Amino acid sequence: MVRYRFSKEINKEFSKTLRSRVNGYFKDNGINPRANQKMVLKSLLITGFYLGVYAIVLFSGITNIYAMFGLWFLLGVGQTFIGTAVMHDVLHGSFSKNKLVNTLMELPIIAIGVEPTIWKIQHNVLHHTYTNIEHADEDIASRYVLRMTENQPRKWFHKYQQYYATFLYSLLTIIWMTAKDFIKLNTYYKENLITPKKAAFTFLNIIFRRVVFYTMFLVIPLYTLDFTPFQIVMMFLTMLLTSGLALSIIFQTAHVLQECVTMEQNEELIEENWYVHQLMTTSNYAPKSKWITYFFGCLNFQVEHHLFPNISHVYYPEISKIVKATAKEYGIPYNSIDTFGGAIKSHYGMLKQLGQHDNVVATSTFMYA
Repeated sequence: MVRYRFSKEINKEFSKTLRSRVNGYFKDNGINPRANQKMVLKSLLITGFYLGVYAIVLFSGITNIYAMFGLWFLLGVGQTFIGTAVMHDVLHGSFSKNKLVNTLMELPIIAIGVEPTIWKIQHNVLHHTYTNIEHADEDIASRYVLRMTENQPRKWFHKYQQYYATFLYSLLTIIWMTAKDFIKLNTYYKENLITPKKAAFTFLNIIFRRVVFYTMFLVIPLYTLDFTPFQIVMMFLTMLLTSGLALSIIFQTAHVLQECVTMEQNEELIEENWYVHQLMTTSNYAPKSKWITYFFGCLNFQVEHHLFPNISHVYYPEISKIVKATAKEYGIPYNSIDTFGGAIKSHYGMLKQLGQHDNVVATSTFMYA
């Protein structure tokens, strides 16, 4: 894979000013950019909700099948919120500088089966560095049945992708919990993104996390719940389908939009500043919704997250004011959609365009109001 470089001269003053202002916000207010007490409380509440629902599933003695399916649905919701509001900060290193604290906060991550090493390479390194760049950002990689950018070949069936994409999105966690981490480990090893020693350790870690996950959510329920094995397997799949769909939509509505640029890069040097590139390829949504902001881990402030991934998400609403004002001052696009529904509409609209037309140009609108 090509290691792209961004220009250090183009829009240099913008990136310098932006960093200075954001750093000044924390310095002037005497704030640590890592997790604060509210973030710690949120992490405990969401983890407690997840494990609490799990305990009710196992020990409540509920025999009503509809109520039980509802509880497994809530487990899927809990997985989603741990992923967005806890795991995301921990694996970005924005939760704490204390290794012991970070290790303890990885315990909930074990309960949702995620392997940190693979996530950090795919998400932290590749996606955050090369956002929306073909063949580098795996979040927009061609999946054959889905055409995610105009640079990918268009097949006849893509004209229907806006209809079947939702089902495929729901499979995210199922694929993740079965094959994805093993496939990615092999790929990253071949591309020298992970050393042989680290690869061996990661392989064992994946096995360990899968054993814990499947034991908790499949083996133990099969032995303890008063339902047929088929019903329990269907409940288990309900949980995975719920989290898969939710996580897919939350992340897709930040980059694969009519407002966001995608690009195919042939040269090693990208003729743009990295900070400006993030603004061109990323969009916020529902910035005024306190519920979405809270439970999505401020991933609706995706612009700020991409610019400053090492800052805890609890500060994104505040620093978004700085980013927005600075972008306006320098004439840089700042994409933001008023509602989550609007972002979903834009995403599926983009899928429709990509399925019907070979060339699709992002609007990349300037939205400062």
